[in-house]
Amino acid sequence: MNLQELLLLLPRKFSHFMDSQNNNREIEIDNPHDIEHDKPTKSRFLFLLSFFGFFIFAWSGCYNLWEHKYQKNDNITVPDNTLYEPKYK
Repeated sequence: MNLQELLLLLPRKFSHFMDSQNNNREIEIDNPHDIEHDKPTKSRFLFLLSFFGFFIFAWSGCYNLWEHKYQKNDNITVPDNTLYEPKYK
């Protein structure tokens, strides 16, 4: 073999070597709705879950405070010695 033939065969040998070493093919996704294989979908899901979870938690807390709000009662008798101007005996 002369130098010219050798130079022509080198790319073929290297490409064959590279093909044999690169057997790592991309993993096919069985379920396209599985969030473990798709990071943008997973992060979007976790963001929406945390946002709506926080929203519902805050709304339920406000609703609970509104349901158990203070009810004014005018029928309370206050002792005379605890008024702003107390009356003592």
